[in-house]
Amino acid sequence: MKLNEIRDNEGSTKNRMRVGRGIGSGKGKTGGRGVKGQKSRTGVSIKGFEGGQMPLHRRLPKRGFNKPNQIDLNEVNVGRIQQAIEAGKLDKGAAVTVESLVAAGVVSKPRDGVKILGVGELKTKLSFQVHGASKSAVEAIEKAGGSVTLLGGVAQA
Repeated sequence: MKLNEIRDNEGSTKNRMRVGRGIGSGKGKTGGRGVKGQKSRTGVSIKGFEGGQMPLHRRLPKRGFNKPNQIDLNEVNVGRIQQAIEAGKLDKGAAVTVESLVAAGVVSKPRDGVKILGVGELKTKLSFQVHGASKSAVEAIEKAGGSVTLLGGVAQA
């Protein structure tokens, strides 16, 4: 077998049907679209249209609720804070706040505050002034000898 002898298997490919090319082609005149009406024309996009009847997606009731005073917190793991300390971006002596985390590049923008999560390991004694902390994060911080002060009355979760 040579490269110039390679072929597709017999019957594995079909030629494209050219519609609207005369009555003898078998797909002439209306081109397989039936006759008349909006859907026989080109450029019609009526996916949710039900002939003037109220569409299904508008007949069904709305669900859910968007809390108007919802707070948007940055979530930071204790392991990520340990990485920043080892890289020299966070000061060991200073309190860990939203501003210090933004300055260190741990979070990109302050939002409504920071919640500390417990994934990873913390080896440095630090004092945290944050808006929230998970139970596992508080345990990891206190195990390393640090402390957590919650701001803004957000409870542990």
